[in-house]
Amino acid sequence: MQIPPSIDAVQSMLAETGYVCGRALATVVFLSLKLGRPLFLEGEAGVGKTEIAKALSASLGRRLIRLQCYEGLDAASAVYEWNFPAQMIAIRTAEASGGADRKALQSELFSDEFLVERPLLEAMRPDENGAPVLLIDELDRTDEPFEAFLLEALSDFQVTIPELGTITAPEPPIVILTSNRTREVHDALKRRCLYHWVDYPTFDREIEILHARAPEAAGTLSREIVAFVQKLRTEDLFKKPGVAETIDWAKCLLALDVIDLSPEVISDTLGAILKYQDDIQKLQGSEAKRLLDEAKASLDA
Repeated sequence: MQIPPSIDAVQSMLAETGYVCGRALATVVFLSLKLGRPLFLEGEAGVGKTEIAKALSASLGRRLIRLQCYEGLDAASAVYEWNFPAQMIAIRTAEASGGADRKALQSELFSDEFLVERPLLEAMRPDENGAPVLLIDELDRTDEPFEAFLLEALSDFQVTIPELGTITAPEPPIVILTSNRTREVHDALKRRCLYHWVDYPTFDREIEILHARAPEAAGTLSREIVAFVQKLRTEDLFKKPGVAETIDWAKCLLALDVIDLSPEVISDTLGAILKYQDDIQKLQGSEAKRLLDEAKASLDA
């Protein structure tokens, strides 16, 4: 599929995959696609940053390549490595056969046959379906040296392998970077990108999202779920539930054939929306009932 011609077309295209977004996010996605600029998305965990890369991949018919960041990630792990066991077998085989030409063997050992491609190198390769979507997820988990390397890679969309030379992407990939803001990402990298803060959705937007992702949920139950989760986000919690937890909770309630919310049901299913024991303890007893009453009162208002 070709790049959508307008912001409205981006919204419609993403909606077809079940991803509901506002005009501000659709605008920055459109500009990223139109200008070929990386898109940097920041926000709390579970608000849909990773999902937008998946939705773009599905709607455009492009391959999704995901680089999951973690502490200690280095350039070699993100770009390539050599298949050392296979190289050792080739060496042993050459030695056993005798008379192996040293230069020919070295050239063979450091060829594409023994190259293990990692996400950044994969994203530089040509693809018959068009440039892939490269998701660099949770960049804030890495360190500054990796950021500096990434800055260079995204500037020219090329990587260098000493044994093979420089590999340049024939067509720049569609790059989505995400951060949960556990630390600040360097300004130099942000300047290479278009930026958008993905916030928790409004009540109406979250209802739309829930209808798209859990359409079998009845209207009354959906409204109660969203109202309760939105009230929950106003509490002093270690980790507030994101949209992903709203969807998970709705599916759990549907699996239990719940028709409407009650304090007992909430208590039994808190593990679907809260992931820390301290947060769950705060909602035990009368607190769950208080929040549920407030949520239902807001719906009646």
